[in-house]
Amino acid sequence: MVDSRRAAMPAPSPALLAGVRAALAVLSAALGLTLSALAVVSLRVARRVVTPAVRTPDTRILALDTGAQTITLGRTADTELPGRYGLFTSGTESYFKLGSVLAEDATSVKRKLLTQIGAQTRISADAAFSGWYYDHPEELHIPFTSELIGSAVGPCPAWLFPAGDGQVWVIQVHGRGTTRAECLRAVPVFDSLGITTLVVSYRNDGDAPRSRAGTYALGATEWRDVDAAVGFARRHGARRILLMGWSMGGAIALQLELNSAHRDALAGLILESPVVDWRIVLGHQAKLLRLPAAVTGLAIGALQTEWATPMTGAGAAIPFDRLDVVARAAELRHPILILHSDDDEFVPSHASHDLVVARPDLVEMPVFEVARHTKLWNYDQERWSDSIRGWLARQGLTGA
Repeated sequence: MVDSRRAAMPAPSPALLAGVRAALAVLSAALGLTLSALAVVSLRVARRVVTPAVRTPDTRILALDTGAQTITLGRTADTELPGRYGLFTSGTESYFKLGSVLAEDATSVKRKLLTQIGAQTRISADAAFSGWYYDHPEELHIPFTSELIGSAVGPCPAWLFPAGDGQVWVIQVHGRGTTRAECLRAVPVFDSLGITTLVVSYRNDGDAPRSRAGTYALGATEWRDVDAAVGFARRHGARRILLMGWSMGGAIALQLELNSAHRDALAGLILESPVVDWRIVLGHQAKLLRLPAAVTGLAIGALQTEWATPMTGAGAAIPFDRLDVVARAAELRHPILILHSDDDEFVPSHASHDLVVARPDLVEMPVFEVARHTKLWNYDQERWSDSIRGWLARQGLTGA
């Protein structure tokens, strides 16, 4: 029986209720603002992913000695690397070739210039350090012709370096934010083995025509332009065709391997610092920018949703599931050589290792370190070249 004498709980005062309502309103507004901010940042990230990038300065020129033909750069993880590299700048010169490190301290690195620079040279202090080395095909001193590959978006320029009997070809595909010249480093290796090289362009890369949207599809559509190049190679005598993709070019090559009607003519893939799973790459990039994980998830969600394309700038929804090659590893048919440094600061090597685990019968991946993103040739040209030569020999893929 309830004791009727028990004192009743006092009712909340009007002031307390008003305070609670005010607090809830503030919390709701704050949550709304936070979600709105996340959405805005996510859309910016999404647009950045698909928008063709321009080369941005990442290196400071501290001194240029035209008498000694040396250049002193601010010290970074890239500028301190051993080997040969390139430097993009502006002024009376737009590009230098850089040689070995001559001296270094805590804040600077002095390197040998491999491009002859005159005393009247005037350049900006802001520059971009690059694994790009050869700037024009003429620098290779290997005969070549300029070609146009017909594709759905229009004629895509290419360079053709004939070699051997013309039956074994390699089609090279450059990465995001670069052009065909990125691939020139590899041409001498294939030429020495009698393998014809076709260095191609693809939609929205600055050389080939634009698509209607003018943005990247991360390999989901670009592979069709490279597939047109495979058809070009077959019409010109190619019987066995290799694909070599650099960074995003690796993602493009893998999509061609999975989707091309020319798969019967393919003989293998060589992937340099490849994107194997875009979700891993975008998540890694978000961490470097110290963005919340939710931003990456929202950005990917927007990019793969058709209704969000007007806000992301993408021409169509991007099929991230189809671009995840580890998940589709069972569909791979041809041998693959992956050259990927485990300290790659831009495209982490995790997915490359996962692909080796998923298909050890097809995929080989020698361990590289220190070289960072797409700079394995620059850092250790001999080992990089020997890795390709050895793999080609094991596959019986050398030209006559």
